Amino acid sequence: MKFARTASAEPEINLIPFIDVLLVVLIFVMMSASFSKFNELELNLPSANGRVPEQRPAEIVVSVNAQGSYSLQRQPLGRLDTKALTEALGAAARALDNPVLIIQADARSTHQSVVQVLEAARRSQLNHITFATQGQTGSGPSAPSAPSAPATASGGTGRR
Repeated sequence: MKFARTASAEPEINLIPFIDVLLVVLIFVMMSASFSKFNELELNLPSANGRVPEQRPAEIVVSVNAQGSYSLQRQPLGRLDTKALTEALGAAARALDNPVLIIQADARSTHQSVVQVLEAARRSQLNHITFATQGQTGSGPSAPSAPSAPATASGGTGRR
């Protein structure tokens, strides 16, 4: 006896649930990627082998205290406006050849006091400006021994 062979159905892969799962995974990845934040910024800083100059340049030191009073070459000047500070810086600069202006500002001094010194330096045509900082040990303000690119009165690096 011959039995009729029934045609077996071809197996089918139902793609609709598969697509649904992929869309859920895609949404999860997009949401987690958009809210991730980096706490650190990796920087590769350049290094330089600077040598100490044989002769230190002529220096004009302007100090600004927390109350906004100025001193020039350790001589107190009090609270001055920009014009009087310009005249004092100009007189100090005339006695020196291409001086470097070192600004020692108290951490609590106002931004305006420091900007006033920068403006007076610009008017006095002092182009080499640097800021004194305090070392990590708290040993007092120290000026850099050889600024590689001194700042200009306009805030640049002196190179154009």
